[in-house]
Amino acid sequence: MEALKAQLQALQAKVVELEQRTDAQSDINVSTGQAVENVQKQVAATDAQVKKSSDKLSYKGVNITLGGFLAAESIYRSHNEGADIASNYNAIPYKNVPVGHTSEFRMTARQSRVSMLAQGDVDPNTHLAGYIEADFLGGAQTANQNESNSFNPRIRNVYMTADWDTSGLHLLAGQNWSLITLNSKGMLPRTELTPPQIDAQYVPGFTWARQPQIRLVKDWGKEYWLGISLENPQTTFYLNGNQAKAPVPAIAAGGTLPATGPYSIYNIAGGSGYDSVNTLSLNHIPDVVVKFAADPGYGHYEVFGLGRSFYNRYNGQNHDTWGGGVGLGVVLPLIEKTLDWQFSGMTGKGIGRYGSTQLPDATFSPNGNLAPIKENMLLTGLTWHANSDVDVYLFGGRESESKKDFTAWNKGTVALGYGNPAYNNSGCDIEGSTNCVGNTKDIWQGTAGFWWKFYQGKFGKMQFGAQYSYTKRESFAGQGLVNGVLVNGAASPKATENMFFTSFRYYPF
Repeated sequence: MEALKAQLQALQAKVVELEQRTDAQSDINVSTGQAVENVQKQVAATDAQVKKSSDKLSYKGVNITLGGFLAAESIYRSHNEGADIASNYNAIPYKNVPVGHTSEFRMTARQSRVSMLAQGDVDPNTHLAGYIEADFLGGAQTANQNESNSFNPRIRNVYMTADWDTSGLHLLAGQNWSLITLNSKGMLPRTELTPPQIDAQYVPGFTWARQPQIRLVKDWGKEYWLGISLENPQTTFYLNGNQAKAPVPAIAAGGTLPATGPYSIYNIAGGSGYDSVNTLSLNHIPDVVVKFAADPGYGHYEVFGLGRSFYNRYNGQNHDTWGGGVGLGVVLPLIEKTLDWQFSGMTGKGIGRYGSTQLPDATFSPNGNLAPIKENMLLTGLTWHANSDVDVYLFGGRESESKKDFTAWNKGTVALGYGNPAYNNSGCDIEGSTNCVGNTKDIWQGTAGFWWKFYQGKFGKMQFGAQYSYTKRESFAGQGLVNGVLVNGAASPKATENMFFTSFRYYPF
């Protein structure tokens, strides 16, 4: 019995020793596993950083990112605008001109784009960047499609930025999208959200411009944003009754048309650095945009205000007329990563040049002053991300102007302004007739299309897209023939346009 007890004690001692060894080995295994896991995380982070860095070029501590795409595109329009990939919505022809009875087909590579982003960090808090983007939609006087198709590059965006993380301040100086343009998130450059269409003039109702500016933005935790931008001014005009001159002076005694008098000066021919066939308006105060945006966790929301000054000289004096507008925008992921909805709109007076249809900002009153025209514009659209390779979109937009009409001279019988019911529209539907003023009142469009990314890999991305759009141009009512007699407001000409676009694009970077 004693011998058995001794053997049992010896066995128990060995079991305890083995348990201690097992516990020690388990601790070693856990420690080793944790170390391996940490190393794996470091390797993954390093790989990600290497991959991210491999997309950039480095020069003297500055990271350079190349971008852009090569495009081969086609355009078909049911009525001839004589336009390339950017449609001229306000020139959809009425039936009185021969091109209103012809269609057009073109192929183009001019929307191809190149870009370069240079970024450098002064310190962990201060970040500097410069960005340049260009395409080939410039049209010099020597450019043509007869043989060489030698179209010239043009500036889209060229600007510098400085960002300070601690203070949440962001400075931009140069040419960029106007601050009124809808952003997908926040208020920083390169987050602008354009409709996904092929047409380079976008969709009627989309509010935008690309122009020189100085912008300062403040953010609070990247959740709330407030910005102000001073932007390059320019005014588009409608000359009374489509006359190729400014309005004549104010009414003379007795209400008759004066024989002579000083005409209004509102623009000048292009001088040094500009093409002499172009004109520059006489603006002398920058357009001012103030914008507030919020990203509370679901969706993106923004509101903005625009202030403008219209400037001309008449009867020996300079005159300022004020205009501007207000707008808003919303971007919502209705189904996360599957279905997105966006809406934007703007209303005001003298805002025509900020819309895709380029309706006029202002016309002239009888006393020679500029008269801003009221306008509103709306855009809404859905984008369905069917899968990682296919996006489908459906958009609709409208721009609408109110009439700004006057009568003067000869006892108030001379029609002036924009949308005057006494303008002669009697020949707008008769081919060859010149009796067609046809001031545009409304332009609206519905468009649908898709993008198919048929290759995505280490060599970039290739995609094919197609777009169809239906556009309608409606004029203000003007004079029309009723029983052989001209009657005010009896004729409201309309014009429509069916367009189909295709696009092959290669994004190498």
